[in-house]
Amino acid sequence: MDVVEVWNGHYACALQAALRMTNEAFAERLGIAPRTVAAWHMNPDVVLRRETQQLLDEVYETASPTVRKRFALMLASDQAAAGGGSSVQPLRVAIAVVVREDQVLLVCRRDDGASGITWQFPAGVIKPGVHPDSVAVRETLNETGARCTVVRNLGTRLHPVTAVQCEYFLCEFLAGEATNSDVVENVDVMWVPSTSVTRFIPTSNIFPPILAALEEPHDAADQR
Repeated sequence: MDVVEVWNGHYACALQAALRMTNEAFAERLGIAPRTVAAWHMNPDVVLRRETQQLLDEVYETASPTVRKRFALMLASDQAAAGGGSSVQPLRVAIAVVVREDQVLLVCRRDDGASGITWQFPAGVIKPGVHPDSVAVRETLNETGARCTVVRNLGTRLHPVTAVQCEYFLCEFLAGEATNSDVVENVDVMWVPSTSVTRFIPTSNIFPPILAALEEPHDAADQR
């Protein structure tokens, strides 16, 4: 294998094994937290962030021919054991676009990649058998302390940056004081004017139906 098109947890751990590094040493090499490497071992199918993909590209491209050969042999062995199929599946997340009059709720993530920290909408992983809309509501409460209810589904897409399968929900704020309830994953939580969202999240990264929903009249969320 000369090029890794998309790094997932399995590929990253295979590279770690080819380098014969511990979680701590591999994390230090990449400049990320050891718990992130440990999470890859727990969830090998997760597609990694764009910044982390770039870091892994650099480590792979500068690795010795012996390491690269060992890496390729490991992946070939895994594919043979699986009958030649691929185990890579996109991670699915539910994303809540929570509106309160003319404001929208954002969280500032801790990002282990090169970009540092980044603003996003509240989101949570969709586990098998769990309804995506309930994930959106629950994760918003867990992350921000804000209670909300789903108004409608805004659609689904493969995120252009993270390659994660995202399902978006327009949500109406019900009650609660927005606070950072998950200090491990997030840096801050804040209500921002709907018209200012693109100051925090690049327009190219925002699902177009979100922008359309935020341009609706303030009472649109109440229209069932």
